[in-house]
Amino acid sequence: MAYKNFTLRTDEHGITWVGINVAGENVNTMGTPVLNELNALLDQFEKEPPKAVAFVSEKQSGFIAGANVNEFVEIGKTGDLAAAEALVKRGYDVYERLANVKYPTLALINGFALGGGLELALACRYRVAVDMPSTKLGLPEVMLGILPGWGGVKRLPQLIGAPAAFDLMLTGKTVNARKAKSLGIVHEAVPPRIMWNTAIGVLKAQPPAHKLSFIQNLMTNGLLRGFVASQARKSVAKKARPEHYPSPYAIIDLWQKYNGDVHKPQADEPCSVRSLISHPTAMNLIRVFGLREQLKAQAKGIDFKAKHVHVIGAGVMGGDIAAWCALRGIRVTLQDLDASRIAPAIQRAAEMYKKRLRDDRRIRDAMDLLQPDTTGDGAKQADVIIEAIVENLSVKQKVFAEIEGKARPDAILATNTSSIPLEQIATALKAPSRLVGIHFFNPVAQMMLVEVISGAQTSAEIASKATAFVDQIDKLPLACKSAPGFWVNRILAPYLGEAMRCLDEGIAAETIDEAALAFGMPMGPIELADVVGLDVCAAVGQTVTPDAKAPQKLQALLEAKSLGKKTGKGFYTWVNGRPQKNSASSVPEGLTHRLIQPMLNEANKALAEGVVSLPDHADAGAIFGCGFAPFRGGPINYQRNQANAS
Repeated sequence: MAYKNFTLRTDEHGITWVGINVAGENVNTMGTPVLNELNALLDQFEKEPPKAVAFVSEKQSGFIAGANVNEFVEIGKTGDLAAAEALVKRGYDVYERLANVKYPTLALINGFALGGGLELALACRYRVAVDMPSTKLGLPEVMLGILPGWGGVKRLPQLIGAPAAFDLMLTGKTVNARKAKSLGIVHEAVPPRIMWNTAIGVLKAQPPAHKLSFIQNLMTNGLLRGFVASQARKSVAKKARPEHYPSPYAIIDLWQKYNGDVHKPQADEPCSVRSLISHPTAMNLIRVFGLREQLKAQAKGIDFKAKHVHVIGAGVMGGDIAAWCALRGIRVTLQDLDASRIAPAIQRAAEMYKKRLRDDRRIRDAMDLLQPDTTGDGAKQADVIIEAIVENLSVKQKVFAEIEGKARPDAILATNTSSIPLEQIATALKAPSRLVGIHFFNPVAQMMLVEVISGAQTSAEIASKATAFVDQIDKLPLACKSAPGFWVNRILAPYLGEAMRCLDEGIAAETIDEAALAFGMPMGPIELADVVGLDVCAAVGQTVTPDAKAPQKLQALLEAKSLGKKTGKGFYTWVNGRPQKNSASSVPEGLTHRLIQPMLNEANKALAEGVVSLPDHADAGAIFGCGFAPFRGGPINYQRNQANAS
């Protein structure tokens, strides 16, 4: 039988290799047609049982990225809950069938295996992961407001124990091949050169199934099962409120009550597929996934790839931008006045690489790409030059006047300014069309959004190349028009300003932050101001609303040089990177609305002015740049839903 999404071959060992190559897609996803073909494949194997079966991706991009989220997006548009429920249960049944075949099965995981991709691997008897940077394993369904409905809630706890499984399922985090091996998710983690022989060897040897330890078994199947579920709920409650994010609680309930079987809950139970899909959070989070894809799609078809980046300014922002670019495999020169100013940035980079790469060779390779530069000669060879110095117009103009003479004629000249209009900076250049804004957010390694800002003088070609560069370093490009504060800081400034006025009125910082958390913000505005830096907040506020009077407590802290987290003291005192807070008092009625409404109003104004071109991009910028409550789908979407509800 011919298949559109699978290829079959049987080798000299009698192993049938099933190549996964979903037609017409850059990555493998398990949509309905693919599930149906997998079921037909199992029909074929049932009639003519193979000696052994090994699944492997034939795409360079990875193993399987998961279910086809676009199907859920379409379901969200139609509101067809029955279709969503049928899709989840169909996948569960096909994977359950795979898990129960009598012949040995193996998944050779060459690249990412996420969601339904990892669940397919878990349905196999054996798993071999290829130890390379692109290999990531995880069940991120919770990030979409749903749950691992194709057997993950059942099989992962049985494989590695419930506590370790919850650590992955309730957070959506991923692990690399070596971590997967240490947890027991995969049997082997091997380099690419021996992956085929290892897979063959495992299928020949057919080692016994992994068994949980005595304590793991008690916590997963025995007397401690209820206790583990209770502790998991307490842990989730510290980070996510059930009314905002019901899916982690549903995962726990589905495991505890029904051992992960999506057929068993009644339709009105909170852990049922129908309840989750019908909750506004799921549809909004699936929409947010689509927004992410929209931003990434802006870079498609642009023929530009940077080989050398030159960063001017080794402060926190400049140093971290340089470190990130080197982490993504680009040669970077980091310029500052002397080596002593660059050294802290190099040290921070080394610490980040240790946490992220966990491999001495990869850490060394990344460090080798990051080169200190006290002379600025690196600018002569760079494809992209990023200025990340003090937020001062005259200083920036001086730097660009000097750098223009050094730079190649085709190099991108970019500023990381957080608020200064590009038209003002560009007056220092002989060719102002070369200047574009590439605005990162702090902390660089965690914030995925990067604003690509076009001034009136910026050429379309330069803006296009800047967009491709942002995508190249695995960030999300948001095209913005040059205007005071651009998009993110434009809508953030009124929100932070209102919070600081509340402080001046005597409302406690903890209470203000709690009011924002109640709305669903991941961090309160007072803590956020400390993280961003109070000097940066003041500069942005002055640019966005030049006639506004600075809040009194903010001004006092600025005069005392207490600038927030980076100095150890701001509105909060910071110890080991954490703010020291008192317990929040009850939130006064109306405080949440008072904080959020200025941001909503400013978003409407900025969108009307064309600071960003599309409502979807406006929402994406607010979510990925401001931390606007993701489950609400962005400020424009939130207001639309509120209007529809009323």
